[in-house]
Amino acid sequence: MSWKEIRANKWARFIFWSALYVAWVVWLGNWWWLFGLVVLFDFHITKKVKWLFWKKEYKEGEKHNALLDWVDALIFAVVFVTFINIFFFQAFKIPSPSMESSLLTGDHLFVSKLTYGPKIPQTPLTVPFTHNSIFGKESYSTLIQNKYRRLKGRREVLEGDYVVFNFPNGDTVLTKAPADDYYAICRTAGKEYAEAVYGPVIVRPADKKDHYVKRCVATAGDTLEVRHGRVYVNGQPQTVWPGVQNTYTVKTNGTAINSKTLEKLGLNLSELWYDNSLPGYPMMPLTEETAEKVKGCANVVEMTANDDVWPPDYPDSYKLIFPFSEDYRWTRDNFGPLWIPAKGVTVPLDEKVLPLYERLIRVYEGHSLEVSQGKIFIDGGQADSYTFSQDYYFMMGDNRHNSLDSRYWGFVPEDHIVGRPAIIWLSTDASKSFPSNIRWRRFFKIV
Repeated sequence: MSWKEIRANKWARFIFWSALYVAWVVWLGNWWWLFGLVVLFDFHITKKVKWLFWKKEYKEGEKHNALLDWVDALIFAVVFVTFINIFFFQAFKIPSPSMESSLLTGDHLFVSKLTYGPKIPQTPLTVPFTHNSIFGKESYSTLIQNKYRRLKGRREVLEGDYVVFNFPNGDTVLTKAPADDYYAICRTAGKEYAEAVYGPVIVRPADKKDHYVKRCVATAGDTLEVRHGRVYVNGQPQTVWPGVQNTYTVKTNGTAINSKTLEKLGLNLSELWYDNSLPGYPMMPLTEETAEKVKGCANVVEMTANDDVWPPDYPDSYKLIFPFSEDYRWTRDNFGPLWIPAKGVTVPLDEKVLPLYERLIRVYEGHSLEVSQGKIFIDGGQADSYTFSQDYYFMMGDNRHNSLDSRYWGFVPEDHIVGRPAIIWLSTDASKSFPSNIRWRRFFKIV
């Protein structure tokens, strides 16, 4: 039997699609979906129900209806792309320079959901091809809310991975400042001011929070510390990945470094400014490799790595650095030590430790929490310890001095993990005009 004859055989088609469908149901782990085999059997064999009710079947020589053909193509595209987005890959764009020089602003990525396992949609009623908004309005309905469940992936999140996740503090959003951290504005300016000036607020479910991308620098059970800008995990200095950069104060002989030279070094000119009073660049973001090249420029006379020590440099303050308490004299460059919570592990609780884990207990794990007369009450009962019900991660941007990351808002819960960037399929530079804005060398680059 030829391949063409096999494809034309209805039983062969039924067996092929049934095998794929059963494999998907096994992966999904919900055996009720096996009833879908009845639909497949009727679709391929008995043909009692017209499942594609919108699709017109033409007789030989009959003129095609262009509108119906477009509707058929559109419905197929919506169903197919939605299925791919949920279970396999999703498109994502880098919106900010927090990951430069590893991932650039304007990089368009395909994010693999197979690496860590796709999440079953918690908010399934969503306008196709949107995440959380359309035309300035919310693009989803919370009429149906499913519990968090993740399918089996290839592996767990590892130290050093690029990770796309739902922004933990994105559960409450200010309508007039949707990209800003609501809680940070409330801490610094006051809740009444924040909501009066930038409100009203929007409350979003976990899977409809904005997407962020950072590098995972510590996983559940690790102890993280940042000393003078260098990350230590469990007491050991962490690998400095090629894209990681910190800022330097670069003093010159009174002249600016040629912009073409800086571009060739891969620097983002929009992040640089020349201070004539220095003279030089007070905050030039550089990798260790690029720092050596800048040091070799003829008009550079001195370079010093910026190191933010207590109290934090402006505009930072203890109200912006996690855990937002003066008891923790931490800065972006000198942070921790901090233990990353792990599922099933119990930690002792007191008023000193509570700021580290309060949001986890209250928001991410859904318990009521109160402090009265120096005593901690969880779900109404006095507690001197707590056992975590999921794993957590600590994320940092590679552009260490221009990244709002876990140092500013804390841990990322396991149920917020979306996927791992897999490939850059397009990259554009918003500061340039077409066609010079196309970064051709980054096309189809494996991340």
